[in-house]
Amino acid sequence: MLDSRQGWLAHPFSLPRSLRPWVSDRGSLTQRLRSRCASFRVVPLTTRLARAHADEYALLDMAPGARLYVREVLLLCNEVPVVFAHSVLPPVGLRGGWNGITRLGSRSLGEALFSDPRIERQPLAYRRVRHDHPLYRAAARQQALAANCLWARRSVFCLNSHPLLVTEVFLPAIDAL
Repeated sequence: MLDSRQGWLAHPFSLPRSLRPWVSDRGSLTQRLRSRCASFRVVPLTTRLARAHADEYALLDMAPGARLYVREVLLLCNEVPVVFAHSVLPPVGLRGGWNGITRLGSRSLGEALFSDPRIERQPLAYRRVRHDHPLYRAAARQQALAANCLWARRSVFCLNSHPLLVTEVFLPAIDAL
């Protein structure tokens, strides 16, 4: 269930018009990006067991502070970062249907998510992330950001009752696509 008190909303009310097609599309972001650029690449940043962001635990039915599997990547179009992606999975899911996630490397998670008919996607949630939000800070560690806020979306994907939370932060260069 989406908790709007933590800033995530069921509809991106004040989303800039240029971002609407990107942020509200329920299809594969990877596929959409590939169709818009000559070269597409996934750059792995981190894969580790770590603590999740405070607002992620309830969505995954996990106790706050628990260590979860975290994967962060940049999605590049024509060698320009356009999306920072952050995925979180309870460790028990690594022994279930999501065991292949640890071997993705520079392959897109989106390709796996949208090619398996057993995977169910829950509704998207949206929010503006400002410079003090951990997602903004993580994206800013990868490149200098002139924008004082970014738009993000997230949803939970379920496979065999195991949740995987995927959050995508749209970087300013997405506007050029």
